[in-house]
Amino acid sequence: MAKGKTKNFFVWIILGLLFVGLMGFGASGLSGNLQSIGAVGDKTLSAQRYFQELQTQIRIGSSQAGRTISFPEAQSAQLPDRALQIVVAERSLDNEAAVLGLSVGDSVVSQQVLGDLNFRGFDGTFDRTTYRETLSRNGMNVREYETGLREGAARALLQSAVYAGVPDPATYGDTVAKFVREGRTFTWAPLTATDIEITLPEPSEADLQAHYDANPDIYTSLETRVLRFAWITPAMIQDDMPVDEDELRAEYDDRIDEFVQAERRLIERLIFSNDAAAQTALDAINAGDTTFPQLVADRGLSLEDVDGGDVTLAELGDAGAGVFASQTGDVSGPFMTDLGPALFRMNAVLAAQNTTFEDALPDLREDQSAARARRVIEDQIDPITNLLAGGASLDNLVDQTDMILGNLDYTNQTTNDIAAYAAFHDVAATQDVSDFPELADLDDGGLFAVDVIEVRAPALIPLDDIREQVVAGWEAQETTAAVIAAAESKQAQLMSAVQDFAFLDLNAIQDNNITRRGFINGAPRSFLTDVFEMAIGDVQVLPNGAGAIIVRLDAITAANTSDEAYTAEVAAVAETAGEGIALDIYELYSRTVQLRTDVQVNEQARNAVHTNFR
Repeated sequence: MAKGKTKNFFVWIILGLLFVGLMGFGASGLSGNLQSIGAVGDKTLSAQRYFQELQTQIRIGSSQAGRTISFPEAQSAQLPDRALQIVVAERSLDNEAAVLGLSVGDSVVSQQVLGDLNFRGFDGTFDRTTYRETLSRNGMNVREYETGLREGAARALLQSAVYAGVPDPATYGDTVAKFVREGRTFTWAPLTATDIEITLPEPSEADLQAHYDANPDIYTSLETRVLRFAWITPAMIQDDMPVDEDELRAEYDDRIDEFVQAERRLIERLIFSNDAAAQTALDAINAGDTTFPQLVADRGLSLEDVDGGDVTLAELGDAGAGVFASQTGDVSGPFMTDLGPALFRMNAVLAAQNTTFEDALPDLREDQSAARARRVIEDQIDPITNLLAGGASLDNLVDQTDMILGNLDYTNQTTNDIAAYAAFHDVAATQDVSDFPELADLDDGGLFAVDVIEVRAPALIPLDDIREQVVAGWEAQETTAAVIAAAESKQAQLMSAVQDFAFLDLNAIQDNNITRRGFINGAPRSFLTDVFEMAIGDVQVLPNGAGAIIVRLDAITAANTSDEAYTAEVAAVAETAGEGIALDIYELYSRTVQLRTDVQVNEQARNAVHTNFR
């Protein structure tokens, strides 16, 4: 890629966005006659531009929240201040561009106006009446709008001068590429408890106490929430739901395409311009000169592009008999289709399916009873909500509805019964002891309400209560220590006289020229980082879960600077870094311009703009 190409492209994106950003068409206009909320240098701080930017910030905030946020919420999130900062930054650059004498000609402004689809009439060409009316609806006139375009273009020229003036740091790109493409050749072998003989003594009380004291995190309970809850799900009541045989028959008839399906074929279809071309292609396949996938690839297509799915004999039309008579993998044709002559490859036979009403009856009955159960539960939402609003306890709910009472000692690892529902987790993890139960939905149509009785903070569990767990932990610790000791013994031998891993009964693997981006299956994440810090000939023992890895560095390979991939990486890294530096310089420049530019904001006028959002 040519130097600066991406950066220049980025600059023109900024230019385009500036022109588009001046529009704001489609947003509601600012009511009243307020024109300005202040000044930045010699430039007026437009009330309409501030209004539009505040609209944009609130729209972004609403999108992030997943709902429309109110203006008080926007104020709490400091969105008005953010909108003001953006508008002041723009006008600071506009003022700086004017001081420097930067501007654009009428032809640039005219090009933007004439090219805007918002200003076109019914015949698709620019219409001056539509132009004026559109601007008027958005709180602008022609002079203001075209001045904004001219100032935006001048501001973009100023921005592009900053961006384009920063060269890509080629030395940095070269350094990074050499670093990441440098390779290591090493021999390594895993060692586990099954590879050595380990006989552990019975742990003494002192051993267990020492292990217990050294590992409080392991033996500390999770935060536990003591919960009472009332809940109901469709599965709890659907067996009691009546079913209507006539409705089941009607349901079967409505879903007949699901229960009764004709024999089908999975096919791929390749269209040709004429019969001769299709026949020539088929002859080449039959002669072994090409294959159907190769024909597809030669056309610049993928097999997904020619996938015809599963089709019936009738759906294939004239091609039906031939395709249905072919064997799996056969290519047949050419057959005429709506798009022209085609070759078909048949990939699989899907047998006919004929599920009778009697066979489908269990599924139909279950579907209907489940649907009725969901409706019954849905009808209980308002009564249950009213009961809770009136101060009813969970016991009252159970007495007056179909809900069932339950108790649970909940932690963030509890997943049984109601805790299998994500909605329950959300409520159980956040509700406080002082909160009143509220009705919430389960994803299968069920309902629940939770009462938090007590929240037990994490606490160290007494040793006597978990003695077996502590014994197991001590044994695991000592087993790992024995494996590490055995590995260190073999390490010492490899560093002295023994060079062959196999001589030490190690199942060794040699990986060649592995870069820092590599992955070694069976090794910990930090493995390559540790290997790259070793010197040639070094042998190290690295922990690997309950086992260990013995590794020897055999060779260091420098990056191949003549490789095309290396050259491309140097350019890409340098270009990315150059863009980042340019952005940083631009941000510093923009801040400097703002600091030396006098800014006056009329808070009363600004608050008048805010009234449009209340």
